[in-house]
Amino acid sequence: MKILVVADEESAYLWDHYRPGRLTGIDLILSAGDLKPEYLSFLVTMANRPLLYVHGNHDSIYEKRPPEGCDCIDDKLVVVNGLRILGLGGARMYNGGPYQYTEKQMERRIRRLRWKLHRSKGVDIVLTHAPPAGYGDAEDIAHRGFEAFLPLMDRYQPSYLIHGHVHKSYSVHTFSREVQYASTTVLNGAGRTILEI
Repeated sequence: MKILVVADEESAYLWDHYRPGRLTGIDLILSAGDLKPEYLSFLVTMANRPLLYVHGNHDSIYEKRPPEGCDCIDDKLVVVNGLRILGLGGARMYNGGPYQYTEKQMERRIRRLRWKLHRSKGVDIVLTHAPPAGYGDAEDIAHRGFEAFLPLMDRYQPSYLIHGHVHKSYSVHTFSREVQYASTTVLNGAGRTILEI
């Protein structure tokens, strides 16, 4: 399965300078948040494949204008072509804005999904906006990761945790596309990247 992962920054290659055929072969699109709804609607239209997304901390516009043809999987576990995907959008609480959560709130969200995780016998991909604490996050409060993702990865050992939130245009952050946590590859989807499973 060939998956296009996008987050945080619209790709000029896929939008402003799009040419027919650039999305050929893509089976699924995953958005880790903070993208314009029009961009996601464009991608799902051009690819003619499912697009699943979680909210980023700047996605309040989705309440008025959700991306058309796309499915929000926040707090859901979905199966696409046998691939189990869990959605946990949002960032750490830093100024009280929408889609921001305390560590305790994120722990509760994960606890509420335990029955679904048990019934599905685990998860293959965890799609988040914020990274896990210590794995691809930054030191400033707005870009710190969630500690709650660590026991989630320990218990269910997903192949991937895909996030956004920390991206190359933040020169104060060290950008890493991939970081390993035990058996889970933590993949930063900022901009665009291709994942083949």
